[in-house]
Amino acid sequence: MTPFVAPVRDLRFVLEELLEHGSLSLPGFEEASPDLVEAVLEEAARLAGEVWAPLNASGDRQGCTRRDDGGVTVPEGFADAYRAYAEGGWNGIGVSEALGGQGLPEVVASSVQEMLHGANMALGLCPMLTAGAIEALAHHGSDEQQATYLPKLVEGTWTGTMNLTEPQAGSDLSKVRTRAVPQEDGSYRLFGQKIYITWGEHDAAENIIHLVLARKPDAPEGNKGISLFLVPKFLVNADGSLGERNDVTCASIEHKLGIHGSPTCTLSFGEGEGAVGYLVGEEGRGLNHMFTMMNEARHKVGIQGIGVAERACQHAFAYALDRTQGRSPRSGRNDCTISDHLDVRRMLLSMRARTDALRALALYCAAQLDLARHAADEGERVAAQARVDVLIPVVKSFSTDQAVEVASLGIQVHGGMGFIEETGAAQLLRDARIAPIYEGTNGIQALDLAGRKLQRDGGAALEGLIDRVEATAAALAANADHAALGESLAAGAADLRAAMAAVLEAGADPEQGADAVQAYATPFLNLAGHVLSAWQMGEAALKASAAIASGRDEPFYRAKQQSADYAIRQWLPVGRAQRAVIEAGMASLAAFDAAAQ
Repeated sequence: MTPFVAPVRDLRFVLEELLEHGSLSLPGFEEASPDLVEAVLEEAARLAGEVWAPLNASGDRQGCTRRDDGGVTVPEGFADAYRAYAEGGWNGIGVSEALGGQGLPEVVASSVQEMLHGANMALGLCPMLTAGAIEALAHHGSDEQQATYLPKLVEGTWTGTMNLTEPQAGSDLSKVRTRAVPQEDGSYRLFGQKIYITWGEHDAAENIIHLVLARKPDAPEGNKGISLFLVPKFLVNADGSLGERNDVTCASIEHKLGIHGSPTCTLSFGEGEGAVGYLVGEEGRGLNHMFTMMNEARHKVGIQGIGVAERACQHAFAYALDRTQGRSPRSGRNDCTISDHLDVRRMLLSMRARTDALRALALYCAAQLDLARHAADEGERVAAQARVDVLIPVVKSFSTDQAVEVASLGIQVHGGMGFIEETGAAQLLRDARIAPIYEGTNGIQALDLAGRKLQRDGGAALEGLIDRVEATAAALAANADHAALGESLAAGAADLRAAMAAVLEAGADPEQGADAVQAYATPFLNLAGHVLSAWQMGEAALKASAAIASGRDEPFYRAKQQSADYAIRQWLPVGRAQRAVIEAGMASLAAFDAAAQ
């Protein structure tokens, strides 16, 4: 597999020029500086490229092994690579200093996450889930729980998991059956089974802290009866040392299409006297508390997709620049590399432009998260959070769908060699394919956007984003070199505004509003993803033009202009077609009977 080079220059372009390091000016980040951020990115790139990336292919081939004692051995080198990450302080990069972290902005933490997931997605899942557990406990854990568990989670000595799914309860968590029986000492004993638990058992850390959805025996049915419980693999003594093994075991590990280096476990709680657990937050509000963890994870899954897309780009470019075949359309030579052929160039530019656009949008969302958490003005925090609420389902869903397409194009660039495992292109597609499924399928993300997020504020937050898209389109139109980009971006914004009005109107229909939202949700999210991503590339085109005019790094900025041109004039029209899909109505879906086919 082609060596992975973390895209530090591309990340810096987004942080320094598109976002203008805005997060560094927020309260709480006074000690952070552009020089510090650059140093952090460079050191993370070294870890990603030299330590994590070389294990990607071997981890895929070797996979994980469940031992006879119920423990799980991760692929060779994974445990050491994870410990190198933890010992370097990377696990706490975006965690506040009050909780023992480094207190850097979310945009920086997300940039580091992209590099790590591009290097080794299977290994990157471990700290990604731990970050979610930290977020959940920081918001909802008791003082005692925070004091006992957060320091070890933040430093990475212990890892965290999210335990939602059961054999009968997939996306519908109201069907959760795991029982939590109260004990006289205030603890609980849990009995039940959870499936698809990422890094649910492994040998890379001292302890694993499971956050588990369960219900008390007297809890009502449905979502309101579900509570959140903390269940450690090893019980923790009063002095912080590890005690006896808890009654939670790995019953099996899944044999999956991809991410073979990530142990996906079926966990059994209470095969003996019951797994000791502790209530987190309020009784009956487990889903609300877990969503704190899931929102963190959903943004990072989008980042994960971008990391894999970046690696697929690098892999395809390296092959296309080396593989000789056919006659050059430019020089007429018969020994040209395939990168000379226009159809291959189409694929390469499509891969690069999409990856650049997705990265910019995901980091814009991260910057809004920084604003929502740290802005001095409450109104600014509220407005930023409203934008985050709209953007997270787009970043999660659109980025991961596009990552699958980018990885698939990478195989196509390789031709028949792409279908052969030894080249490494196939692994990237296999790994990427899970991202549109977990942490809430992309269909659920679309329903969240078109249903809950859009309907609750009448589209106000998204309308504000469309206003920004139109402002960028106007700036492009005023630039003679980019007038065509401005026209295309403005048309995309108009399509999104019209589609939003159509979905809001359909959702208000008293007879079939919910069905209409379901029917239109996915095409609507796809349209939003294309328009918002193209908007970021419009901003990139403007920044690149200014840089070239000042005599700076012309090859890099010319490449950004090419990505922007492709994204806005050739990729955006594909997304704009989703407006026609919505306006065609839902009659065919309503009439469709799968059983009759």
